[in-house]
Amino acid sequence: MASYTPKNILITGAAGFIASHVCNRLIRNYPEYKIVVLDKLDYCSNLKNLFPSKSSPNFKFVKGDIGSADLVNFLLITESIDTIMHFAAQTHVDNSFGNSFEFTKNNIYGTHVLLEACKVTGQIRRFIHVSTDEVYGETDEDAVVGNHEASQLLPTNPYSATKAGAEMLVMAYGRSYGLPVITTRGNNVYGPNQFPEKLIPKFILLAMRGLPLPIHGDGSNVRSYLYCEDVAEAFECILHKGEVGHVYNIGTKKERRVIDVAKDVCKLFSMDPETIIKFVENRPFNDQRYFLDDQKLKNLGWSERTTWEEGLRKTMEWYTQNPDWWGDVSGALLPHPRMLMMPGGRHFDGSEESKSASDVASNSSSQTRMVIPTSKSTGTPQKPSLKFLIYGRTGWIGGLLSNLCEKQGIPFEFGKGRLEDRSSLIADIQNIKPTHVFNAAGVTGRPNVDWCESHKTETIRANVAGTLTLADVCRENGLLMMNFATGCIFEYDAAHPEGSGIGYKEEDKPNFIGSFYSKTKAMVEELLKEYDNVCTLRVRMPISSDLNNPRNFITKISRYNKVVNIPNSMTVLDELLPISIEMAKRNLRGIWNFTNPGVVSHNEILEMYKSYIDPEFKWANFTLEEQAKVIVAPRSNNEMDASKLKNEFPELLSIQDSLIKYVFQPNKKI
Repeated sequence: MASYTPKNILITGAAGFIASHVCNRLIRNYPEYKIVVLDKLDYCSNLKNLFPSKSSPNFKFVKGDIGSADLVNFLLITESIDTIMHFAAQTHVDNSFGNSFEFTKNNIYGTHVLLEACKVTGQIRRFIHVSTDEVYGETDEDAVVGNHEASQLLPTNPYSATKAGAEMLVMAYGRSYGLPVITTRGNNVYGPNQFPEKLIPKFILLAMRGLPLPIHGDGSNVRSYLYCEDVAEAFECILHKGEVGHVYNIGTKKERRVIDVAKDVCKLFSMDPETIIKFVENRPFNDQRYFLDDQKLKNLGWSERTTWEEGLRKTMEWYTQNPDWWGDVSGALLPHPRMLMMPGGRHFDGSEESKSASDVASNSSSQTRMVIPTSKSTGTPQKPSLKFLIYGRTGWIGGLLSNLCEKQGIPFEFGKGRLEDRSSLIADIQNIKPTHVFNAAGVTGRPNVDWCESHKTETIRANVAGTLTLADVCRENGLLMMNFATGCIFEYDAAHPEGSGIGYKEEDKPNFIGSFYSKTKAMVEELLKEYDNVCTLRVRMPISSDLNNPRNFITKISRYNKVVNIPNSMTVLDELLPISIEMAKRNLRGIWNFTNPGVVSHNEILEMYKSYIDPEFKWANFTLEEQAKVIVAPRSNNEMDASKLKNEFPELLSIQDSLIKYVFQPNKKI
C-alpha cells in the first residue's frame, strides 16, 4: 500500500472541535507540513482550541467562509495547497430542525464551492471529506453487523440529509473530474474543547452546576462514542494511508445508551442519578441506534486506544479545569436549544429566551453552584495535563529527556529516590504527583558493559531489582512507566542471519547471553511482561547529534584504533526520544523495538563521518575473533524489526536517512 505525503494542507473548520485536535496533532507530529486553517469562527468555534499550534512556524490561520469562492481559490493558489481536509459544517441535529436552510448553505453549498475550486486550480492531490455515521440512518436494534462503507444512505434528519447530499457531490467530482477524494463517516466524538450543545460536555457542565441532566425521550437510544485523540489519529492514518475513491468508517463496537452516559457522569460527580436525571420531550425524530463496521480502517493500522472510562475522566477533568472556555453557554445547556448560526457570536431564538439553564432545575437557587468531583480538592490548583517524573538524572538519555521537556513546555522533575528503595520511590510519586514516569536509570557499565562482568550484584540491583520495584510502585499508583531497555539481547542466528533483512520482533525470545549486562536486561524484560503499566523501549547502540559525548556510538567507534564491520540496528536519539514522549501521551504499552528501520554497519557510519566531518579520517577493521581478545564480554550484533514502531509513526526515517538528517548534516564541516 503506497503512502501519501502532503506538503501544504488546508483544514476547514479547524477552530471547531474535531478538526482542532487533528490540526494540533499534525502540527505536533509533522513540522515539515504547512497547515493553513480556514474558519469563519461560528458559535461552536474557538481560537483557543488552536493555542497548541499558534506559535508553530508551519501554522497559519485565516478567518473566512468556505462559501466564498474567491477566498477559497485565492488560498489554494497563494498557499500552494495540495491537500484539503474538509471538516467545516453545521453538525448539531437539534439546530437542524429549527434552521435547516443554514445546514444546506454550509454543508452542501460550502462543500460545492471547495470542490469547484479544486477542479479549477487542478493542484489538489487529496480531498478528504468528513461526513457522519448518521447518513446511514437508523440501525436495527438487533443488528450484530454494523453498516459498512457500501451500505445504503438513508438519512432521517435535515443535518444528516445535507451531509449525504455533500457526499454525493464529492463522489460526483471524483468520478466526473478525477478529483482524488476520500470520504470518512464517523461515530460520535467526545473530549476536551467540545462545544456544550453536545451530550457529554452538556452533561458535565450541568453536573458542575448541580443542575438536572435532561434526557430526550426515555434515554434508550444507543450511541457509540470515540475519544477525540483516537479520532485525530484515525484522520492522520487516513491522510497518509487512505486510498483515493474510498470511504472509511471511523467507529467503535462499544455502544452506550444515553441513560447510561448520564449515569456514568453522575458517578464521576458522586451524584444520585435518580434525582439528577430529568426526562424531557424527545426530538421530532431521534434515531434509536447507529452502528458501524470499522474493519476497513483497522486494516490500515488504526485502532481505538482510549477506554470509555479513561476518556470520560479526562474530559471531565478538562471541563472542571476550564469551566469558562466557551464563555456564557447557558443557552446551549437548555434541553432543546435553538441556535441561530451567525459568525462571531452565539445567538438563541426567542422560543426559550426567557429561560436560563438554571430554570430547568426544580427548586434551584438563583445562584448557580459549581460542583467539582469529590475526589478533587477545590482549594488547590489543578495539576497540569502532563507532568513527567524522570529517573536517570546523571545519565545521557535522562538529560536529553529533560531538555526535550523544557523545549515542549512539559513540566517534569527528576526522581530523588534510588530505584531499589521502594519507600523513596513512593515519596517521589506522592511529592511530585506525575502523570507518567520515565525510567532512564540503570547500569550499562563504566566505561562499557565489561564493567558489569566484575560488578554483578550492583548490576542486578539496578537493572533487575530497581526496575521491577519502580514498575510495581507505578502500578500501585496507576501510572504508566516508560522504560528504556535494550535490544542487545539478541544475536544473529540461523533464523535471523546477518544481511537477510529478517529482524527480531517484539515477541521473540532473547537469545544472546554473552554478557552479564545483557542477561540482566533480558531477565527484567521477561518479568516486566507481567506489568500492564509498562512500555518497554528496546534501544540499540544509541546515537545523537552530540559527537563529543563519549556514550555516543559514533564517538566511540571514531576513537577506536580498530572496529568490526557488522550491520546492526541502531537508535538515533534526536529522532526517537521525541517519539518516546508522544508514546507516553498516547499511553502506549508493551514491548517496542525502539530503533530506526533497517541496519547500518560500522564502516558505513565511518564513511559518513569521513564525508561530512573529517575527510582525513582513517580506520582499520578487525574480526570478531580479534575483537574478543581485547574485550571481556562478547557484544550483541543483530537486526531488529521496527515495523511496529513504523506503523505507529509512519514518518520514522530509516537509519541511514536519520543519521544524515539528525547527526551528520547538522555537524557538517566539509
